[in-house]
Amino acid sequence: MTAKKAETDKSVEQAAKEAEKEIKNSKTVDIEGEPTEARRTEDEAKTEEAETKADEHFAKSGKKSKKHIEEVKAEEERQAKKAEAKSEEPKKKGAAPIVRPKIERRGKKYQEVAKLVEKGKIYNLKDAIDLATKTSPVKFDASVEAHVRLGVDPRQADQNIRATLVLPNGNGKTVKVAVFAPLDEVKKAKAAGADIAEDEEFLKRLEKGTIDFDVLISTPAYMPKLGKFARLLGPKGLMPNPKAGTVTTDIEKAVKEAKAGKVEYRVDKQAIVHIGLGKVSFGADKLLENANAFFDSLKSQKPASIKGAYAKSIFITTSQGPSIQVENFLG
Repeated sequence: MTAKKAETDKSVEQAAKEAEKEIKNSKTVDIEGEPTEARRTEDEAKTEEAETKADEHFAKSGKKSKKHIEEVKAEEERQAKKAEAKSEEPKKKGAAPIVRPKIERRGKKYQEVAKLVEKGKIYNLKDAIDLATKTSPVKFDASVEAHVRLGVDPRQADQNIRATLVLPNGNGKTVKVAVFAPLDEVKKAKAAGADIAEDEEFLKRLEKGTIDFDVLISTPAYMPKLGKFARLLGPKGLMPNPKAGTVTTDIEKAVKEAKAGKVEYRVDKQAIVHIGLGKVSFGADKLLENANAFFDSLKSQKPASIKGAYAKSIFITTSQGPSIQVENFLG
């Protein structure tokens, strides 16, 4: 009995020491030097891993895991909210706005002159120009314009129409011509009527960003010097171009043509050509001469590769005036 009691007391004492040791380690650090909080974090991670494995076990065994149950519950709540939103009565829309016809949104003067143009009627060129001079609603001397929609594809090099012509009666605009050429050509340009004619001094103007001219003419040898100003001149349509006749060795002739009313026309991205034929003050006869010159030039530019009609529609109009459709005589 005494031996058994001694063994029992010894085991109790040993258990007490182990318990004391565990309490001591929980207050400081464990044997391996890891803080208690770190051990707890590891324990939590092990617990989560065990729960995940348990969920996987449930899923494999055909039972629903906790995560799946929560997802199903959230989906049910979402569907319930969606059904509730659908059950609500839709908001009533207000009355549709009243949109006035386009003609009624124009000015009174425009509406008056627009009555002179018969709706749906296609005029011949002479009658259209005569009517255009009577339908200008503005007080200033308006320009008479021609707008032609062509059946070309501007993306094709041979169908990207661009040309120049000298209108017989001019275009009614005062053109300021600048010439960039050698000194011997500068003298000829000034004699022909150029407003600005300079050699190297002209580059100083461009470096300052000064553009006080409408047409720029240059010799082929001087074109490389203008290369660095392409971003300045190009967007304004002032960069000299051989097709436009502004890059030439005959400076004197180019200046005289520019002053006489030489105009350039080209097809835009929508395959439309726009050009000013002159001013209302020119009268119908002079405007008709200019129009015939333009349409003859445009007809001569017809590409051989075009399929179908060359011109789709032709309109004559004045600045801020109504459009007048012209019969298609270009084919």
